[in-house]
Amino acid sequence: MNLLFEAAWEINVFLRQHSIAYAIIGGLAVQKWGDIRFTKDVDLSVSTPLKDGASDLVRLIIAHFRSRVDDPVDFAKRNRMILVAASNGVEIDISLSLPGYEDEMFVHAIDFELEPGKTIRLCSAEDLIIHKAVAGRPQDIADIEGIVYRQGNKLDLRYIHLWLKEFAQLLEEPDVLNRFEGAWLKYQAD
Repeated sequence: MNLLFEAAWEINVFLRQHSIAYAIIGGLAVQKWGDIRFTKDVDLSVSTPLKDGASDLVRLIIAHFRSRVDDPVDFAKRNRMILVAASNGVEIDISLSLPGYEDEMFVHAIDFELEPGKTIRLCSAEDLIIHKAVAGRPQDIADIEGIVYRQGNKLDLRYIHLWLKEFAQLLEEPDVLNRFEGAWLKYQAD
């Protein structure tokens, strides 16, 4: 296994041992659903208890993984992120989920085999599009286009539209939906 896969496997084993739902949402998921591109870290979202349960989760994770910030509990409270490194040095960015949409994402996540006998959880192509559309950076837009071209008519458009409309309204940012629609219109024109 390459270093990135080793890191993904390590966090997978840890989270499964502690019965914590998760899904990889970053570059590794893009490689499955969209264009293969370089990525240097493992990005994932984990199911997080509300209230002070998040602090307990942070402490549990940093007891096993080296923190990349000085005060990981405070950082997680402010940013809803845990920044750690795998034993091989690969960076792992853990997003703390909120109930609602991400509960759906965990349900739709798929098993992805890194090598025989080693399976990790990836978000669905639809959920990856949703995450990328909300983030909206230039690389995210390119990733959406790659996912749309590779997955095409296999995508659940109803699910994507439902959540993108929700996020566009919640964030008061209509471009959230347009980031997907632009890629979809290009795909249909080709």
